Order: sequence, then structure tokens, then C-alpha cells
Amino acid sequence: MIHDPVIEAQTPADDFTIKQCWGEYTDDEHAVWDELYARQINILKGRAVPEFYEGLDALTLGGSGIPNLEAINPKLKALTGWEVVMVPHLVPDLVFFDHLANRRFPAGRFIRGRHQMDYLQEPDIFHDIFGHVPMLTQPVFANYMEAYGKGGLRAERHGMLKQLARLYWYTVEFGLMETPKGLRIYGAGIVSSAGESIFSLDDPSPNRIHFDLERIMRTDYRIDDYQQTYFSIASYEELFDATQQDFGDIYARLKDGQPPYTPDEVLDKDMVLNQGTQAYAKSKAL
Repeated sequence: MIHDPVIEAQTPADDFTIKQCWGEYTDDEHAVWDELYARQINILKGRAVPEFYEGLDALTLGGSGIPNLEAINPKLKALTGWEVVMVPHLVPDLVFFDHLANRRFPAGRFIRGRHQMDYLQEPDIFHDIFGHVPMLTQPVFANYMEAYGKGGLRAERHGMLKQLARLYWYTVEFGLMETPKGLRIYGAGIVSSAGESIFSLDDPSPNRIHFDLERIMRTDYRIDDYQQTYFSIASYEELFDATQQDFGDIYARLKDGQPPYTPDEVLDKDMVLNQGTQAYAKSKAL
């Protein structure tokens, strides 16, 4: 349960936005941000995509406590037309999609307590701004996020919100990218997590499968543990291009009554990464 007196003192607007009230963060809250930032920057060396670091630098997100939206929004807006808005908690799906469709990223105001440094279920400002916002400085990824928001508004009319949520989960939150130097992290749920930053790339147990839009939309996920499957993209263009097709035919196929794939399931058609060779091959016997 979140107890933030600054949030509780405000009445959200119709779009669920509130004021950040940056001057009311405590010294300890700023210190928690700095400790989380320093830990993740050290862990992520050689693990995150270069564009993530470019975003951190462009927005100057480290070293001086919780970022002030009045400082970072003009920089972000100049780069890709996006801005960050504060919300008190998780917002309804259609509100979330509308924000994304209009290049506004909703971020929670509160920051985790010291007893939650390694894990908390509801995303806080560290997850939202450190994890998500650096990638919004990248034009193609920023375009993908806008397209996702517009797609969400359409998915609701088709009764496909759960399927579209899986796409967000396995890309924006827990996506990996194939690079000449091996797999790298771009998903916010990984880059903001000390444990999963290591697990996602180093542990032999999870499946690492090449991006397949319809396959992802049929695949369940879990929120109470590290992922059992990660999907990797070859480029941001691959991700963006996948959202430009007509989802109507996909939605029709997804309504076939078949149960979703389990989080650890591997299909014959999957292109699965062999960690030893860093090459993909059809799974067959897996």
C-alpha cells in the first residue's frame, strides 16, 4: 500500500495526472534514488543497449536525487516530442493508452522504501523514469510507444487488451536486443531491477526467443518472479514495423479458443538462442 502524503493531498485531474511537487521530496527519498541509480549503473555495464545510456546522458538523470520533471521534460520534448506526467498510482487501461497515444508517459510519483530496494510490485518513480524514459529519447522507440498507445485504444474495442498487454510486457518491460556484442537489455522491468539485469542475460534457465508478434500475444507471463521467457528483437525498426500492420486478422486468429502458451513453453517454430554460440535455431526437441 502506498502512503505518500503529497499524493494523498491532491485530487487527480480527469486524466489522472497530479503535480510532482518536487520540492516536497525528503532528503532520504532523494538518497534512495541516488543509491538505486549508482547500483544499477554499475550492474548494467556491458548489459544495457547503448541507446539507454544515451538517454540517461541526454536527460541528466543521475547524481542529484529524484529528477525534476520541469528540468527533464523540455529536453525530452525537444528530442522526440514526449513528456512525462505524474500519476498517483496505476491508471485505467484506456487512460494509459490515451497518454501514450499523445506522447505522454505516466509515471508514479512515489519512490520505494529502503525495505523494497530489491523488489516492489507496483512501479515507482525509479522504475518509471530510470527504466522507461531514457528509451523515449530514441525516435524509433518513441514512435513505437505512440503506436502502442493508439493500438491499445483499438484493442479495447476488439476485446484484446490482455493480448496487447502481453506485447507491452515482453517488449517495453522485458525486451532484449540482439547486437554485434551479444544480447543487451532495453526493457524497463529489467534495467530497473538489480537481480533481473543479471538473470536475463547470464542465467541458463530462461528461454530467449526471437521476436514473433502473434506468438507473444498468445503467451502468458508472471509478475511474481523473474521471467521464464524473454523475446529479443534485431532492431527497434523491427519492433515499430510490427505495429504498423492491421491487427484485425491477428485478433481474429487469437479468438480461436486455444489456451494461451505458458510462460515457459517452447514451440517447434521458435527461434531459440543457443547461449554457447549466441546463434538462433529452431527449437525442435526443446
